[in-house]
This record gives sequence, C-alpha cells and structure tokens, in this order.
Amino acid sequence: MPELPEVEALKDFLADHLAGREIVRVLPVAISVLKTYDPAPTALEGRTVTAVARYGKFLDIDAGGLHLVTHLARAGWLHWRDRLPDGPPRPGKGPLALRVALATGEGFDLTEAGTTKKLAVYVVRDPGDVPGIARLGPDPLADTFDERALAALLDGERRQIKGALRDQRLIAGVGNAYSDEILHAARMSPFKLAATLTPDDVHTLYEALRSTLTQAVERSRGIAAGRLKAEKKSGLRVHGRAGEPCPVCGDTIREVSFSDSSLQYCPTCQTGGRPLADRRMSRLLK
Repeated sequence: MPELPEVEALKDFLADHLAGREIVRVLPVAISVLKTYDPAPTALEGRTVTAVARYGKFLDIDAGGLHLVTHLARAGWLHWRDRLPDGPPRPGKGPLALRVALATGEGFDLTEAGTTKKLAVYVVRDPGDVPGIARLGPDPLADTFDERALAALLDGERRQIKGALRDQRLIAGVGNAYSDEILHAARMSPFKLAATLTPDDVHTLYEALRSTLTQAVERSRGIAAGRLKAEKKSGLRVHGRAGEPCPVCGDTIREVSFSDSSLQYCPTCQTGGRPLADRRMSRLLK
C-alpha cells in the first residue's frame, strides 16, 4: 500500500506534470471506483489543474476549485502516460479503473490489481467532504507536529503501539510498512502498549517517526511514478524481509501474521531477544 512518502512523491510528480494543464476527459472504467456522483466526474472536463495536495494517504488534484481525490488503497497505483492510447478504454476485467486525459495528449491511469477492490475516487468541492480526510489525525511531518503533540495523542491509548501508529484518525499517513520501520528504528516492540510509554520512550519514538518518514520522502523525491514501488521496497530495513538478517544486529528478522496483514521485527533490537506470539498459531514461536 502506498503510504505517506510515496503519496508525497506522487503529489510532487503530479504537481510538475499537471499544473496549468487542462483536463479534457475523465473516464471511469470501473464504476465501483467512484464514491461520489455529484458533481459528476465530467464536471472536471474543461478545467485547468491549479494545484496538487496530499492529505495522509489521499491525493487531491484541484482543478479550479473542483477536486479529484483518490485513495490508492492496498493494490491501487497511478501510471503516468506521456501519450495516452487513442480511443476510449474498454471496460472489462483488467486492472484499469479510471483514466484522466489532458489537452496535451498526456494523462494518467488509475489501476487496481487483485480481486479485492478498494481503490476510491471522489469528485468534491472541498477535500473535507471526503469522509476519510475529515477523520484524519495530524500529519506527522507538519511543522506543528512536535514531541508534545505525539505524547498527547498516545496518552491513555490502551492499544499496542503498532496499531496506534497505523490508525489514520490518530496520525495521518503511516501504514503497515512504515510502522514496522519506525518501531525498528526506535528499538521498540510492536506489541508495547502505547499508554505505557515513558517520556524517554516518546522522545525515541518521535525521533524515529520523523527521521524514518523524512528519509523515505527524500529517497522518493524526484523519482518517476512508475519506479516508486521499487524505491520503497529497496529502502525498507525490516518490513517484508522476514528470514533475512537485521541490518543493525544481524539477528534473523521475524514475522507475525494476521488474517489480512503481517508485521516484521527484529527480536534482538526490539523485544529483548524474545520472539513474539504469531497469532495464526496462537502460541509463542520457539
């Protein structure tokens, strides 16, 4: 799933390629991708893109006060085309969900792989009209997001810190991959209760949060949309690397699997050498 750093890079890429250009066609191929119907997608046609913004994991294309907002979900992606194919796309079982064409002949496709369709597109007059954006917590890279703000958010949170970091209502933009990376950098167990963090823990977590996301944004900056997935994977130290050696201590990276996701961590760096319970088997891994 694209998270804050990749969506930030997509925002910068689209700002360079869309600003000042006229939208001539918005073609939904998979009707299920549309989550709003008034205004209609065709209302964007003939409008000029004035800005591109990011809200958490949401991308917002502002076309003269009308907004095309998308959330790529787990399997969605944006593909830039220097020249779009001639003729309208054919509806079918392929991954193409929506196409946006510019007067220049350029444009982009939104696609979604797999059978679980969660890619979402909204056409709204205000980004705040998108329910997911209205519920977002603060952006962790905002200038106003300091250590005290993080401490206040976590105060009284009786959840594991992994789940708290992923909650978009608490902190916007952090998902499964970067929460693993942040907790590894903080040398903190993903199962640690958020409410039990000491002031020193919060300081360590804040530094890991900011540095991990900032470095990921810098790695992604200037990279074309089509190469962002590979860049994300190459920069991850523990997420998706179960069975590999930890780059810090050399211990084997372990995994805990759930029904629809998994987490990766280093026992030596994060849990005092003790493997965590894998919920699939409801027992402690030996």
